[in-house]
Amino acid sequence: MKIIVENTVCLNTGDAAILLAIRHILRNVWGEDLRFQVFDSQPEVAARLYPSKEYPDLEFHKLLSESVFKYSYDQNVLKNAVKPLYNRIVIEALRRFGRGGSIDKMLFSDSDRRSLEIYRDADLVITTGGTYLVENYNLERRLNQFRIDAIVGKDPVFFTQSLGPFNKDYNRQELKPVFDRSPLILLRDSRSKDHIVDLVEDPDKCHVVADAVFALADTDRIAGILAADQTPKTGRVAISVRHWNYVKGGGDGMRRYLDSIRNIVTTLVRDQGKEVTFLSTCQGVPEYAHDDSKAAKAIVAELDPEIARHVSVDASFHTPEQLMALVKGFDFVVATRMHMMIMSLCVGTPVLPIAYEFKTKEVAKRIGVSDVLLDIDTVTVEEAGQKLDTFIQNLEHYRRTSLKAVLDEHASAMSATELLKPLLAAPSANVARDLGPDGRQSAA
Repeated sequence: MKIIVENTVCLNTGDAAILLAIRHILRNVWGEDLRFQVFDSQPEVAARLYPSKEYPDLEFHKLLSESVFKYSYDQNVLKNAVKPLYNRIVIEALRRFGRGGSIDKMLFSDSDRRSLEIYRDADLVITTGGTYLVENYNLERRLNQFRIDAIVGKDPVFFTQSLGPFNKDYNRQELKPVFDRSPLILLRDSRSKDHIVDLVEDPDKCHVVADAVFALADTDRIAGILAADQTPKTGRVAISVRHWNYVKGGGDGMRRYLDSIRNIVTTLVRDQGKEVTFLSTCQGVPEYAHDDSKAAKAIVAELDPEIARHVSVDASFHTPEQLMALVKGFDFVVATRMHMMIMSLCVGTPVLPIAYEFKTKEVAKRIGVSDVLLDIDTVTVEEAGQKLDTFIQNLEHYRRTSLKAVLDEHASAMSATELLKPLLAAPSANVARDLGPDGRQSAA
């Protein structure tokens, strides 16, 4: 069975964990004999990080919307004024792909043509889970990918998303027919469902289930921790930080956040006798735009030397499996990255969360730690100290509360299996869509 997973960014370990979770869930639906064609923003690097020797069922390709279209922010020979015309020509060529002869070869590389054939042969197309359909980001690449899906007659399943709100008329106009054609839309929280309630003709195909990565939870390990009278302490704490361009207050807001983390580190070392390690999901890959270890090193650089002696920065790349193995060795994790939070919980390590988007707040509610959650937009040194103290003083309570909830989240994530089963029993028509000359979506 041939599965496409598109819109991935597997240089981010959190996104890679979503991919592996999707694979795990689909194997529980259709068995082990699945082949995953993964369409990623940087497939060569992703293939290096997840080699075929270790992941023989994963094959990486360049995301078509980033390969065949031109964008105003691209560095290429076409002037920006010409790019819209070029993209309209590409839309027409995509419609006629396979009949265009020399036009196909002129506009599409060998790898593009192979990728289009992969799409046509696919049994199922999934747009990966995550938080990429929010208006903080430019959505044009995603919309173009959905245009390609429509042209080749593949209506994508939306895996667990945090998305919206959509306030821009253009985005609403373009996304509505995509949502309408999708056979299944999985959302990580009711807030996301509310964001598209007026954009979907059939709301019954929209389901709120836990983030897919909870499907990777080590339920036996968690059950063992919950059954034990007391959890052994390691004296070690991990902290995940990040730079965030959208923090309220700009540079002053980031300084407030970094100072708050610095205070957490100082308290952990000076008052709790902990060894602290900075560790995150986005690091150690030079080709990736984000490296959380840079923010970590900036924090450490301004620590008192006596505190800094007990602090280290793990700046290496880790696969999801490696990262989850590492966080088993910590008493708890202070996590800004949401999937650092989820992967830690999946192996039984409690988490003090820091939210930079609403998705983390929704998870915190579900696992019973919203009262100690810190918000990157409002956190202060004083609040960080107070909530850290509350968390540490009541660590066993938060551990048991959150881990019991993780078992529920695991069951919720795995419930997607029942929603997926009917898709191949009654497959969609897979009819190529007749988009307008500008590539606009049609709900028909």
